[in-house]
Amino acid sequence: MKIDIDSLDKVFFIGVAGTGMSALAQYLAGMGKRISGSDRYFSTGDSGDVQTKLELAGIRCFRQDGEGITADTELVVTSAAVEDTVMEVQKAKQLDIPIIKRSELLAAIVKSRRTIAIGGTSGKSTTSAMLFEILKYAGLEPGIISGAGLVSLMGQGKFGNAETGRGEWLVIEADESDGSIVQYEAEIGVVLNIDKDHQEIDALMDIFDVFKRNTKGTFIVNQSHSLAAKLSRDIKTDFSADTGSGAGYIATGFRQNGLHIEFLVNGIPFSLHTVGRHNMENALAAVAVAGFLNIDLQTSAAALEKYQGIYRRHQVIGNKHGVWLIDDYAHNPAKCAASIAACQYIAPKVIAWFQPHGYGPTRFLHHDFVKEIAAVLRPADEIWMSEIFYAGGTAVKNISANDLINDLKALGKKAFFAERREDFPEGVRDHLTDNCVLLLMGARDPSLEAFAQKVWEEL
Repeated sequence: MKIDIDSLDKVFFIGVAGTGMSALAQYLAGMGKRISGSDRYFSTGDSGDVQTKLELAGIRCFRQDGEGITADTELVVTSAAVEDTVMEVQKAKQLDIPIIKRSELLAAIVKSRRTIAIGGTSGKSTTSAMLFEILKYAGLEPGIISGAGLVSLMGQGKFGNAETGRGEWLVIEADESDGSIVQYEAEIGVVLNIDKDHQEIDALMDIFDVFKRNTKGTFIVNQSHSLAAKLSRDIKTDFSADTGSGAGYIATGFRQNGLHIEFLVNGIPFSLHTVGRHNMENALAAVAVAGFLNIDLQTSAAALEKYQGIYRRHQVIGNKHGVWLIDDYAHNPAKCAASIAACQYIAPKVIAWFQPHGYGPTRFLHHDFVKEIAAVLRPADEIWMSEIFYAGGTAVKNISANDLINDLKALGKKAFFAERREDFPEGVRDHLTDNCVLLLMGARDPSLEAFAQKVWEEL
């Protein structure tokens, strides 16, 4: 279906409380369009302040009972998780209203504006946010459609994962997990990294190759990552943390002091209030794109010094009794390992808790989780897991998080299973020291923020 973004007016989103859906709804509302949506969470009381923030953005919210879809609704947008049996899908079909997936709408938005698409299996949200902040600081008034809330926008009372912007540039995340990345025809494409996540490497390389071919202009890749480097178009616009790579933008001198990192880009000093070498690479990617847009390194450095981070990406909850509590969205093997490694600069002991999501993904990545986590843990560090988060459906439940824990124990690692996550705060209490990090990791589960607060209260 061909979609003309400019002529659209009345659009309804099924599952509008989801991160991806809410971002598109807010973006269109920011264009002055009449946007509404529903979500099953609106009738359960589990939506927190999501509904309030959406309504403040001008989006009418309904329960998922069909009431919000009327004869004058022009388009209905669904997420991949919405099944055809949902009442509103049935009503839209009865009224002969076109129904499209979220990715189709985003692809149409990309075509309607000069777009920078950030791809990779890790770091998309962070890099998108960093680039948005640089462009905004440089006075370009960009838009953003992100997979996570930017703290700078959330501080204004917004949902935080979208801003329409009045400038010519739009920054988006290009998601490979559902294959939707192949639909986007961006002006500038970026590949941060390619690691096994959801699909095998060969399949991922095919997907990113299509992304490259669909990118109309500049294509920028991470020369430090061997698989991403294979997709390079012009090494002069690429970035790298390896001095001998020949990339146009090179980071050196990485240092982390607690919750703060410093490094040089082509000799210019950068200082960010965040953690981990992976965030140096994310920042470097944003700087490389900004450089292509003729934003100098000093301007990028000044913008990133003010960068406040994004929701649940190494989000520091606080320090109590010498324990730093950090909440993170890490959910694949590479992300979990990088998250743990970043916390190791903060204290001599890291206790990481992880809730895998989905029985299929956990089964697929079982051995990769064990390998990556085992490799990064120091002798004093610990890994805890609770049972796999199940969001419904027909999944075969023939794997447990305890299977991963047992494999880690067999490798001599300090690994513990707290089947019910409610039991974790009490179970871990005797393992805490007066100088350690308690790192919480997990994704997809909307109650993880509340769980982090519960852990904080019980420290």
